[in-house]
Amino acid sequence: MTPQSSDDFALLHASTRSLPDRNRWTVLWMMGLAVLIVGAVVALVWYLHHFENEEEERRRGADAQWLEQNVQFHFRRLEDDLAERAQQAAFGTAPLPASGTADGAPELPAGLLWRSSGVVLARVWLASQGASSGDVFRWQEDQALHPENYQTLQTLQDIVGGLRRASYAGPMRQADGRATDRVWLAVPFFDGPRLVGVYAAQLAMRQAVDALLPPWFLQNQTVRLVVDAVDPPSAPPASGPYRTVMNLPGTDLMLEVVPQGPQTSPVPRIFFVVALMFLLGMLASLAALRRDFVKRQQVQQRLLAEVALRSAMERSVTIGMRAWDMKGRILYVNQAFCAMVGYSAQELRGASAPLPYWPASHSGELALLHEHVIHQGTQPQGIEVQFQHRNGHRVDVLIHEAPLLAADGTQLGWMSSVLDISERKRAQQLTALQQEKLEASGRLVAVGEVASTLAHELNQPLGALASFANGLLNRLRASSITPAEMQPVVQRMAQLAERAGGVIQRVNAFARRRELTLTRVDLVPLVRRAVAAAQEARNTPVALDLPPAPVWVQGDALLLEHLVHNLCANALDWARLGLQGPRVQVRLHAGPEAEGRTASLTVADSGPGVPEHAQARIFDAFFSTKDGGMGMGLAICRSIAEAHHGRIHVGQDAQLGGAQFTVALPLSPPATAAPPAAP
Repeated sequence: MTPQSSDDFALLHASTRSLPDRNRWTVLWMMGLAVLIVGAVVALVWYLHHFENEEEERRRGADAQWLEQNVQFHFRRLEDDLAERAQQAAFGTAPLPASGTADGAPELPAGLLWRSSGVVLARVWLASQGASSGDVFRWQEDQALHPENYQTLQTLQDIVGGLRRASYAGPMRQADGRATDRVWLAVPFFDGPRLVGVYAAQLAMRQAVDALLPPWFLQNQTVRLVVDAVDPPSAPPASGPYRTVMNLPGTDLMLEVVPQGPQTSPVPRIFFVVALMFLLGMLASLAALRRDFVKRQQVQQRLLAEVALRSAMERSVTIGMRAWDMKGRILYVNQAFCAMVGYSAQELRGASAPLPYWPASHSGELALLHEHVIHQGTQPQGIEVQFQHRNGHRVDVLIHEAPLLAADGTQLGWMSSVLDISERKRAQQLTALQQEKLEASGRLVAVGEVASTLAHELNQPLGALASFANGLLNRLRASSITPAEMQPVVQRMAQLAERAGGVIQRVNAFARRRELTLTRVDLVPLVRRAVAAAQEARNTPVALDLPPAPVWVQGDALLLEHLVHNLCANALDWARLGLQGPRVQVRLHAGPEAEGRTASLTVADSGPGVPEHAQARIFDAFFSTKDGGMGMGLAICRSIAEAHHGRIHVGQDAQLGGAQFTVALPLSPPATAAPPAAP
């Protein structure tokens, strides 16, 4: 491809270096390459063998570690299952069945070993005082079979009673002294410092091992239980069997893993053969190309240089491109760069510092930067500078420099990509200004919410406080009140003042809702407190439907209590306006995991309800369907619910016929330690 302008590639086409005789160096290079290839093949063979051995050791180690952890996990789970049933047996809630009878107690959650058939052979409750139950004859039978069994089971009872933890005993021996796969697991139960009894289970360890191992683990290996460490392995040592202990306190059981079939993958060897074939083909190709190497070298260098420059320009046709030599003289500019600065390509080509598009006020700074770029280029993030258009306006640009190389690797200069970022700069400035305005508006809205909430919430307690004060003052002036009669009035005034202070605290916390300190809160006692506070000055009964278990959410207890108090007070006010007797219900329940793990709080009344046309605006600020209402109570409730990542909606209650407000809050994730039960 012939360039359209002769001076575009004048430097690239120039060749001031004569071509030396390369025949001798080519032969030496080919010999060195052959030696390198042979060494690489030998090193690769050694590496493949070493890699296969390391991979097999790593796999065996990983399998052994997984097997040990899997055994530990399931046996710890089995100990937990026995501990739960020991508690049932100790309190008499689930007496142990005799051998061959069904267990009538409700089934507790159980692990894999407890559920697997044939693993648990017998269960027995050995009470410290009173009669034992369960398969006691199995325990006594094992004791009588062999003296070592008797000693082992007695030691088991002493360990679980003295160390207060689960322990194992076994394997049990037959009458002739041969070891079986039966093991006893015992778990103690204490009532304070007193040992109530020991819950023991007889386990078939071979069935337990079969139950623990998944099919994928047994595809390439077999596992057997070793009850006696002196037993010989089931396969010759060449197949690589290895053993791992089960780490069950009180036993010496081990698991022997025997690999089956080929353990190494043929893929690395295939890749090695393919790579060797490619290397041989490369040597043959180099030998064939050597004949044409010298006569094509000059043409190849020229073509590669032109293709490299043209490719760099073609990949960046939408941004400004500029090429200059190591002395800072411009070699090439594209049309995008010319449009960016307002000068033609003929005016810029060949120009050197100071360049015509440099602003006069920044000329010295740009000259220093220009020298730095010529010697070192730019960082990966580029540099941001300002150019001056021919008509005088400034242009913000981002410049990246890349070395401009000849075919032999000699650096000829730099290739610049220049991106106009003026619009982005203006957008950033506009965004920052709008953000400042938005924050100022947010602060004004927060101040308005605080003021409206204070007026809405303090009206009733302050009015009642003024009424009590005026009444007390009138009776004092008339000398018609005794100190005994004054005491309840003053106590009531103190309660109203404390309530007003609590309102201020809640509003203060609400105004700072973006800085809430969230804790785990049980909604059951919180709802009881809020309903009792809202019912103080009203005679309408409130029916509570609360779950017996705690309902934990993550939130601010003061704001959540304010939410329940507002909804309950609103329901009590509207219940009196209904056609039937005033009734209010507060229902709380925690939804299952399938429904999103949320706590649902419903406040319903027997009032006239919320009209359909008002339901869409009932939570808007300053909108109220109550005579004399400010329209802030339900707006505050919605803000509190949303601050806790919840939602609130209104509807009609099917039982009472009035309004029904439902608040859904996400449940708190389970704590690492169980929280104390609510009183």
